[in-house]
Amino acid sequence: MKGTNLGEFEELLLLIVLILEDQAYVLKIQEEISNQVQRDTSMGALHASLTRLEEKGFLTSEMTGATAERGGRRKRIYQLSSDGKIVLNQVRTQRESLWQQAPKFSLDAYGTI
Repeated sequence: MKGTNLGEFEELLLLIVLILEDQAYVLKIQEEISNQVQRDTSMGALHASLTRLEEKGFLTSEMTGATAERGGRRKRIYQLSSDGKIVLNQVRTQRESLWQQAPKFSLDAYGTI
């Protein structure tokens, strides 16, 4: 695996692609980010990040056939690769381990978790 460190946005994208399954195309990904985490994301940022994740080997993509609903245009569907699943599990394990080690009293001033 190339470049196994993930940024917060990259992790978010991998999770959204995982959630959307066979509907993980750029417009749907953008909508899901907005709905799930109330975050506005430009198409340019999405395309750049998805391309970077594909270059790292964490995503694969393929073009679908043209559809009438899209005015005859095709769309690129993204899927998690085996390496993407591995790195996402590694990040989850790291975060869970760190949360388990964090003293509960240190967050009391900010509310309970």
